[in-house]
Amino acid sequence: MGLAVAQMGAVNLADSRQAVVKRLVEMLREAAGRKAEFVVFPELALTTFFPRYWMDDAEAVERFFEKSMPNADVQPLFDTARELGVGFYLGYAELTPEGRQFNSAILVDRNARIIGKYRKIHLPGHSDHKPDAPFQHLEKKFFEVGDLGFGVWEMDRTRIGMCLCNDRRWPETYRVMSLQSAELIVLGYNTPSLNIHWDEPAHLRTTTHEIVLQASAYQNAVWIGAAAKCGHEDGHHMIGSSMIVAPSGEIVARASSEEDEVITARIDLGLGQAFRDHVFNFAKHRSPQHYRLIVERTGAGDPLPTARPD
Repeated sequence: MGLAVAQMGAVNLADSRQAVVKRLVEMLREAAGRKAEFVVFPELALTTFFPRYWMDDAEAVERFFEKSMPNADVQPLFDTARELGVGFYLGYAELTPEGRQFNSAILVDRNARIIGKYRKIHLPGHSDHKPDAPFQHLEKKFFEVGDLGFGVWEMDRTRIGMCLCNDRRWPETYRVMSLQSAELIVLGYNTPSLNIHWDEPAHLRTTTHEIVLQASAYQNAVWIGAAAKCGHEDGHHMIGSSMIVAPSGEIVARASSEEDEVITARIDLGLGQAFRDHVFNFAKHRSPQHYRLIVERTGAGDPLPTARPD
């Protein structure tokens, strides 16, 4: 299939939804011109990364959350997708009819129908105000932990799974979807270059991003498409390095800028099947009876008693 990853440069506080959607539409058209059938947009693609700012929930909801999807501002993206026959993944802040708040993503098919939704599970950051920090990371304040699990949906005979940003760093994310026969996992992210919680060298923000995508693609025999929102948003820098990774662990396409940029690849889904047959044949080689601690424990604990060797 033709896969495109649409990286976005900065979205600043002053940028309107209409201006942002216009950028998304332009990249969708560029992707279609390169014969892409599916486009991956970033996490929280419609606004700046607002969890960096301290504010009350009512202000955040009014300014940054989507009360319906699609809505009037986002409808041009859906209309263009239907016109071009291109599906897409889009991340945004979701306000449910019941007033619940999630960091969400949707899977939209080539007829512009929403066929899947994911709500972010691994929320990073904090919920309290840290006035001495250079910025906040308030995902735990503004969002609930996702309640839909890690789903997989079929679109044009391709099984697609979704996750968001920090989810990509956790191995369980990919394994749960690969156990549902996912062939392609797509995700958007907004990753600050500076970690406010500990003195992490800036270069590791990109290095670890690469490592988890390559290792997870290989160990789960899936393709991965990862789209950044990056650059300097009102002075706050986020990493780029949007990429498409093969089941071999190889990076087959990668963004070269921190601006709006479309990267594409013709991905061979048969390559993933070859790895599932010959390397990671789950049915043949997995021993889940020995993996119980993965679901029984949240944090690390004492070693389990083991049988003494004869």
